[in-house]
Amino acid sequence: MKLLGIFLLSYCPIKLSLLSTFCAVNQRRVQAEAKPVSPSKRTSNEVVNNQPPTKPAAGNNNIAAQTFTFRELAAVTKNFRQDSLIGEGGFGRVYKGKLAKTGQEVAVKQLDRNGLQGNREFLVEVLMLSLLHHPNLVNLIGYCADGDQRLLVYEYMSAGSLEDHLLDLPRGKAPLPWYTRMKIALDAAKGLEYLHDKANPPVIYRDLKSSNILLDQDFNAKLSDFGLAKLGPVGDKTHVSSRVMGTYGYCAPEYQRTGQLTVKSDVYSFGVVLLELITGKRAIDPTRKNEQQNLVCWAEPIFTDPRRLTELADPLLKGNHPAKGFNQAVAVAGMCVNNDASVRPLISDVVTALTFLGEGNEDNKVELIDSPSPTEASRPSSLKIKASGSDREKAVAEAMEWGTSSRPGGGKKPRASRSMR
Repeated sequence: MKLLGIFLLSYCPIKLSLLSTFCAVNQRRVQAEAKPVSPSKRTSNEVVNNQPPTKPAAGNNNIAAQTFTFRELAAVTKNFRQDSLIGEGGFGRVYKGKLAKTGQEVAVKQLDRNGLQGNREFLVEVLMLSLLHHPNLVNLIGYCADGDQRLLVYEYMSAGSLEDHLLDLPRGKAPLPWYTRMKIALDAAKGLEYLHDKANPPVIYRDLKSSNILLDQDFNAKLSDFGLAKLGPVGDKTHVSSRVMGTYGYCAPEYQRTGQLTVKSDVYSFGVVLLELITGKRAIDPTRKNEQQNLVCWAEPIFTDPRRLTELADPLLKGNHPAKGFNQAVAVAGMCVNNDASVRPLISDVVTALTFLGEGNEDNKVELIDSPSPTEASRPSSLKIKASGSDREKAVAEAMEWGTSSRPGGGKKPRASRSMR
């Protein structure tokens, strides 16, 4: 994935014109009396790709995603009819449709011109998803940038988002089984691992939350919405500085305080999502008591008391989860939401830990001996693994020691951030 770094690092300073192109389009509308070329006459490709970019992974001389006209996408979504609407938010609306040429079902995101996702985020998402390809990242099929219209076309994920199946379930809807939850957590972790470890330079997702984890009919999970993604630090840099963006309740405390962003910021967000999967509770819920509104702050005292760990279990599971596997999942979540970023595990270590938790076969899982609390588990010397079956030999204790090379404060105890209230 060095190509990603070469492309984006060279692309950004030379191609600031891409962003200015978007601004110019808007400016031309205001300065109509000067009679410039009408933005509506510009093609999608001219807006996003008005200069030849460095070759992407596909090996051609263009952004890999297809370009669509607004008229084409209006036809795909039946003129954006209400019965095609499958979701909406601060960014705009999402419609289900079918491509006429291929018959492929797609999700079309129409950005609100006054919404949260602007031209810069639109461009970032097109570039990122055109160059990053992984089974646990949603596939961008194409985009439209006709005039002031901004639309993104994705593969259709038929089961919706994790939020739809986990939080505030309507009465009578079956809760997600434990192993499905752990499989979803593993898929999300693999997507982050690809961004952090395979992309060069690393990509910081910056917007991991349950509503951005999409599910197919088999509940395979993919990360979506890359408008806030940012290239991570390179060389001897330890962080990148950025305006604080993301979703309250999921943002790492040090990022909120300083604007300094690292891959460990994503790990914190992942820990919050894992806590949601374990508890069935929202990251932030103003309907709960004051001390329980922030999920991490509520869980903090429970992490340190092994006798109380079962209080974290989603009551809808009715105890249908393996005790030791549950404790290990809690331990992983506790380490991920540690207030000290240096003590959080690398996402690759999280993937190792979760690999066996998402498998339904009880004989194919790694278990922590004596079910240590998350506080105990955060100390590498206390993490011991009981293995059964030939597969377990690769689970290895050292893989569970949470990347000690990246954790100079490995013996510190996890403590959730009070600044998240």
